[in-house]
Amino acid sequence: MKPYFDWDAFKRFSSPELIVYTGKTAELVAGIFLTIGLFTRLASLMLIFTMLYISFFVGHGKIWYEDQHPFLFVLLGLVFFFAGSGKWSVDQLAMNSKK
Repeated sequence: MKPYFDWDAFKRFSSPELIVYTGKTAELVAGIFLTIGLFTRLASLMLIFTMLYISFFVGHGKIWYEDQHPFLFVLLGLVFFFAGSGKWSVDQLAMNSKK
């Protein structure tokens, strides 16, 4: 994590450590939630906003050649947001148990 603290995109904040750890925590939590299908739309929004920040503020908007991976995660987050969770997800199990 230490090399991230020295990046110019994070130096302008009063606490770059907090920003870096917040971003990494958001990636981890969103990934876990998307994997098990819990709070899928909320997790995809968390992923979308985190990756948009990385794409446009850290990567300077170079989405088609140098920094394309974070932007691809934005597009994948949009797929999860609009498609929702699958039939084997925790969200689906919770919906079926309420009925």
